Parts: sequence; C-alpha cells; structure tokens
Amino acid sequence: MMNESQSNFSGPRDEDDDTIDLGALIGTLWRGKLIIAAVTLIFMLLAGYYAYGVAVPTYRSTAVVVLDTKEDSIVDLQAVVGGFSGDSTEVNTEVEVLRSRGLAGKVVDRLNLIDDPEFNGELREPSMIGGMISGLKGMLSSGPPEEVLDPELQKTKTRDAVVQALLNKVSVSNIRQSLVFNVTAETESPVKSAQIANTIVELYILNQIEVKFEATEKATEWLSNRVSELQIELENAEKKVSEFTARTQLVSIEGLQALERQIKELRDRIDGAALTREALQTRLADLEAAQTPDEKLDAAQDAALTRIFSNGLSSETNQTAFDLRFDTVMTRVRADLVRSTQQLEALRNSEKELGEQLASQGQDLIELQQLTRESEATRLLYEYFLTRLKETSAQEGIQKADSRMLSSSVVPNSPSAPKKSQIIALAMILGAMVGSGLVLLREFKTRTFRTANELEQHTGYTVIGQIPLIPSRHRKDTLKYLSDKPTSAAAEAIRNLRTSLMLSNLDKKPQVIVSTSSIPGEGKTTVSLSLAKFLSGLGKSVLLVEGDIRRRTLNEYFPDMPRNGIASVLNGDVKFADAIHTPDGFGADVLGGEKTNVNAADIFSSDRFKSFISEMRDQYDFIIIDTPPVLVVPDARIISQNADAILFSVKWDSTNKGLVEESMRFFHNSNQRITGLVLSQIDEKGMKRYGYGGEYGAYGAYGKGYYDS
Repeated sequence: MMNESQSNFSGPRDEDDDTIDLGALIGTLWRGKLIIAAVTLIFMLLAGYYAYGVAVPTYRSTAVVVLDTKEDSIVDLQAVVGGFSGDSTEVNTEVEVLRSRGLAGKVVDRLNLIDDPEFNGELREPSMIGGMISGLKGMLSSGPPEEVLDPELQKTKTRDAVVQALLNKVSVSNIRQSLVFNVTAETESPVKSAQIANTIVELYILNQIEVKFEATEKATEWLSNRVSELQIELENAEKKVSEFTARTQLVSIEGLQALERQIKELRDRIDGAALTREALQTRLADLEAAQTPDEKLDAAQDAALTRIFSNGLSSETNQTAFDLRFDTVMTRVRADLVRSTQQLEALRNSEKELGEQLASQGQDLIELQQLTRESEATRLLYEYFLTRLKETSAQEGIQKADSRMLSSSVVPNSPSAPKKSQIIALAMILGAMVGSGLVLLREFKTRTFRTANELEQHTGYTVIGQIPLIPSRHRKDTLKYLSDKPTSAAAEAIRNLRTSLMLSNLDKKPQVIVSTSSIPGEGKTTVSLSLAKFLSGLGKSVLLVEGDIRRRTLNEYFPDMPRNGIASVLNGDVKFADAIHTPDGFGADVLGGEKTNVNAADIFSSDRFKSFISEMRDQYDFIIIDTPPVLVVPDARIISQNADAILFSVKWDSTNKGLVEESMRFFHNSNQRITGLVLSQIDEKGMKRYGYGGEYGAYGAYGKGYYDS
C-alpha cells in the first residue's frame, strides 16, 4: 500500500477569496502582453484611420463679449431701461440668453443656414453606412407610415432642426469672477465659424437695444394712455368740487367752530333757564300749599305782604288786603313760571336748530374735504405720470446696450478637431485597457490547467511530471518517437517523472504504480507506457499490466499481443508466462486485457488479484498498472488498494477543474492519497501563446540546447 506521507493534500484552493494577488495579476497581464499589444495596435490603427482618413476637420472661433454694468442714462428711468447689477443670477441669465433658441433662430435666418448642408441634414448626401442604417430601420419599423406634414409645418420642422444643429456647434462660457463671456462656434469651415460667433454676439447686443427700445415704446404708449385717463379723472374731480361748492353754503372750519361756541352759550343759558323755572315751580308749589297767614307769608317772601301782616290781620280790611296781595304774588309767580317755560322752550329750539346746522355743515365739510383730497391726489398722480411721460419720450431713441463686443472672432488657421495625437493616445490607452480586460476575462473564464503551479494550488498535490505533447499521428508511433528521439524534450520529461517518482519516498521506493486520470484521453496510458520503457532502461525488470480491460487500448500499441490476458491468468486458464508479451525494443513485459463476462471491478476486488500482485512483486522490480478513468468506473480505486504509488494525469489546457476536484473527492472518500500529478500533453506553442513559454523548463528558450526536436 502507498505511504500516506508521500503527499500532503490540502484540498482545492478557495477561488472565491476576495484578496487580490497583485503579483499574480501583473503576471497574468505580462503573460498576455502579446494580446494586449495586438489589441492596442488595432485600436491605434483604427484611431489613426479615423483621425487621418475619416474624421472631418472642424475649426473653432471665439468672440468675446463683456457685460457693461455702468448705468449712463440721460434721465432717471431705471425701471424702464436700467443696466445690470452684475450679480451671479443675472450673469447666468445672460449666458442662457446667448444659448437661447430665439437668438440661434435669428442667426440661422441672417446667415441662411437652412441652405447649408452642414446644418440641414436633408441637404446632405447619405453615406453608405447611413443608407444601410436607414434601410435597416425601415425594415425593422413596424409602425404606421410617417404622416405627411403641411408644407409650412415641414418648413418649421426643418428650421427647428437647423437651430438645434447650430446650438450643438456653439458653446457659451463665462470667465470666472468676471462679466466676460466667450462665444465659441465650431464648424467645418473656418470662415463660417468666425461668422457665426460674430453674428451671435452682434445679434445679442442688438437684441438688448431692441428690448430696451420696445420697453420704452410700450412704456410711452402706456404712460400716454394713463395720462389721458388721469386728465379726465382730474377734470371730473375738480368739477365735483365746484358743483358741491355751488349748491351748498360756504363752510369752513372757523364757521363750524363759531357755531359750536354759540351752541355752548345756548346750552349755558338753557341750564340757567331750567334752574329758574325749577325755582319758580318750587315757589309756586309752596304758595299753593300755604294755608295759614304765617305759611303764606313765609312762602311769598314779599315785602308788601310782610308790611300788611305786621299791621295785623284782626281787622277785616287788613285781612282782605293780605289775601289780595298774596293772590297777586301767586299770579305773578305763575306768570313768571309761564314766561320762564316759554323762554326755556325757545332756547332749546334754538339749540336744536344750531345743532342741526352744525351737523349739516360738518357733513358738507367732510364731503368737501373728501372731494378736495381726491382732486389733489388725482392732480399729483397726473403730474407724476405726465413727468414720467416726458422723461420716457426724451429717452426714446437713445438706448444703450448692456453689453459690448470685447473682441471679435478671427478666422482660425488650423483645425481644432480632430486632435489626432490625443485620439491616438486615448486609443492606445483604451486598447491597453480592453486588451487587459480580455486577458483577465480569458484568465477568469479558464477552467483548465496550464501550469504546474495552477494545478498544485488547486489540488494541493505536487506535480511530479510535465510531459509535452508527443508528435505522433497514431498511438503506436508514440513509443517509436521516444526510441528514435531519446534526447527529446518528451523523453527528458519522462525521465524527470521517473526520478520524481523514485524520490517520492526515500524509505521505500514504490514498486506497484497505478496510472489513472479523471476521464479518457488524459494521457494516462502514454504515461504508463513511457514510464515502463524508461524504468526498464535502468536495467530493471518491469511489468506493464493493462488494468483498463473494458477498452483494451494496449492492442493499438502492440498489435501482436496474445489473445489471453489478465483475466485468463487470474482464472487459471493460462499460465502467466504464456500471457505476457515482450515487444521488441520496449524492454518491459506487457500483460494485456481481454474480453470477459465477469465484471472488471469484481476481478480486481478478488483475492486472486491481490495474490497475483504479491507474486509479481517477487518477480519484477516495478509493476505499472494502467487503469480506467476514475470518474467512469471504480476500477482505479480498487486497484489502487494494492499499489504503492498513484499517478494522476491531467491533460494540459483541457481537463476541467471540476472533474479533477470530483476525482480527488473519490480518492479521499476511499481514504487513498495520490502520490503525484502529471500534467500531460503540454503544447509548446500553446504555452508560448499563453505567455508561459519562457518560464517552464523544456518549454523555455534556454532549454533548446539540451533537447532534440
């Protein structure tokens, strides 16, 4: 059995590791340098063809305009024709004005760009590519046919397209921290570029004057209409004041103040008359209430009555005189009361009349003042607008643009595009990037093995042999080539494999060696044959056993092999000596396979096979068994139980990594370890094509002196 210390399997390397190996990346790019160089050259050639043969040269011309913020108006009409303040908002606004479709349309009309094929695509002759694209679009289009437009609409559509084409060829930029604008036009003609740039600036400045003139004209017209309206309103207001004055008494604040004083005096008199009347009413009530002479005397307060009372009232004459005088006093008091009442009533009527007169005249004064204020307000407004009308009329015709041309455009001497050196430089950079991308993409998509290092990193096993592709048309020519070319690269590769195999275990050299692969066509049989031949070349006795009895490929190498093979030997039908074949010039004995009704796996699992291998160990120095592929049948793993070493062949740039991983898993599940890997059928030209030719031994330039071709 094989010593498990002969190999150290660590399992497939994690290809999803996010760590980027810069060294490996650079190495991959370096190996693909020819592809990168070829792609870069193609891009540069295409760029050169475009720059020097296809691209139409264009010429760029720039006119410079400055925004003048000084306000030199003859009269103060800032609201109508005021200048710019120069802030960022207005600067950006002017940039958009210079880029506007309206201004571009005026340029199109002035320079008649509609008749220019550079701007009007309908006038250009279609190119071959353009015609093909149009035809293809027509074939792919499944919608309804285009509607035929009215001639005027078609004319408008054409003009809009020309305006858009002009805008695409014009750029406007503001110099930072300034009020200066660069207007640049780039066309196929140097003269046309200069004309377009100058025309845009001229029309832009003229447009400012026209805008101001139009604004002034509209302001004058509006002010004239407004002045006429205000004049009529003023006349109506003054007429209302006059009519109101005519139909009412002349009133004033002083007259109203005099009326208020009269009313105040009347109110004072009314208060006095009211007190007098109240006193008379009280006295009359006291007189009427008096019954006795004393009460009458006290209520009358009359000197004559007092004198009569002092003379005594005992006599009838005095009594009569006393009563008559009391009646006289009472009559006089009644008369005074009536008179006082009448006087109070008269005063109150006078107060009422004055109050009504004051209220009426106050209302008239308020209305007069209102009419007067309206008249004055209308007069002031009329005079203001009349002044503005005169100022605007004086300003009309002397407008000044807010911008001026700082420098006109000049006719360029050389084209501004295409920038041939830049195009080629960019193409070189782009080509290098695309080439590098292709190399990396190819490397990323590669699921095969091209170097021993890749195979070792992926499987964790050591590659102990790298065998080149042996130039032979038929299988039987392989051994002839190795015999005829003993110093060829292939022969030396077999010797290296032989040496590595012998040194794989210094304590016990492998005697029974199994050669297998994942699928057919990996070169395992060539490895078995070549290894048997070169081991026998050391003077060792070697037995080559055909373990792949299902396909029996050794017959193609040795046509004259006996009919009976290993199955007959194990069954005891023939002797071992009668079944082996020793080809001329091969140096090793060959035990072939044969057709049998017994399953191959059962044959190799039998104790008879184990006994056979044990017997052969005593007779031969080396026993090499060529087994079927691992992924096809289990024979290889069964036979490997009796082996000291397992060689696993992987075809260069062919075997899929997944197949190798699955094969490794089969061996591990059987608790078997592979002694070494063999990278077989290596194509020398392919190695050079992939950039590995200068790095790996026999395939490097430095190995040419040691090998025959």
